[in-house]
Amino acid sequence: MKGRIALVIGSLLFSLLLLELGCRLMRGPSWLVQWPNLVLQERIATTAQGVGRLVPDRQLGFVARPGFSANGLHYDAHGWRVAPNPAGIALAEPPILVVGDSLAHGDEVDDADAWPARLQLMLRRRVINTAMSGYGFDQIVLSAEKAAAEVKPAAIILSFTADDTRRNEMKRVWGAEKPYFELANGALVLRNSPVPANPAPADTLDFWQRAFGWSVLLDTLLRHQGWQYEWATDHDRVLPRGAGEKLSCALLARLKGLGVPMLVVAEYNRYVFENEEHAALTRRTTAAVLKCAADLGLATLDLFDLDKDAVSRRGLDAIFRSSHPGPEGARLTADAIAAALAKAHIL
Repeated sequence: MKGRIALVIGSLLFSLLLLELGCRLMRGPSWLVQWPNLVLQERIATTAQGVGRLVPDRQLGFVARPGFSANGLHYDAHGWRVAPNPAGIALAEPPILVVGDSLAHGDEVDDADAWPARLQLMLRRRVINTAMSGYGFDQIVLSAEKAAAEVKPAAIILSFTADDTRRNEMKRVWGAEKPYFELANGALVLRNSPVPANPAPADTLDFWQRAFGWSVLLDTLLRHQGWQYEWATDHDRVLPRGAGEKLSCALLARLKGLGVPMLVVAEYNRYVFENEEHAALTRRTTAAVLKCAADLGLATLDLFDLDKDAVSRRGLDAIFRSSHPGPEGARLTADAIAAALAKAHIL
């Protein structure tokens, strides 16, 4: 009996080894002699993407480096993305403050093509874009409070995606430490603040990632199932799934306390229009947050139907780049936001 069990186990291990070697051959002969930890490699690469552009911040976790400039991306002395005014148009004051994540920041487009820059020229009013790639809803609200105290805006445009609510549940995203909130007896309590230094990528691996992170077979299977992102990305969850949505509603109520007119905008990335299951989950989340905003008396705008119609008429590549809206997608967003501001008589 023991011999049979040993034979079965041996056969299974031998089969897994053959499959591992086969997957490595499919990626190239060099993979037969190089066996790095793929999870660690990905986390090191993710951390390297922010080098130069981002700096740690004890209040927000990370912010743009003031004065940074590269490949169509420029930050001013505050670390806010530049909104060009090439014609030297006289811009009205006080400004509009834009807060959000990578979609409002304008990832994958140049300064002039980001929708806040387009909105500035349309309205002839200065627009300050403090949005930052990777921010959670909590960081968005904290950044809004910080910037609003300085610039005294005429209005705030808060742009968010469904994933921003999920980031509320994390104390670390993409290897970067961040603040987060908990609800205690209905009150928001700030945690992980001041924000500590980021850990080294090698220190973030759990037992299973250390033990099996080298496996190309496992990496291939997880990618095929759509699970590789959760396996490899360094997110440190501290709150249960779903808590971020409720927190977003409480954070909107907190931000309303500033007394500044506000438009809450739900934006969508390319993947929403490539995967129906993901689209359904995303829309449920954005609808819940927009309802909270509306219940608070805030103006809202959902861009899903606009984006869907544009994609159906012109195709994904005309509206989106690899993940974020391209120049045409940003133009549509700016047009819709300008109309929503006018409809709500915010300015």
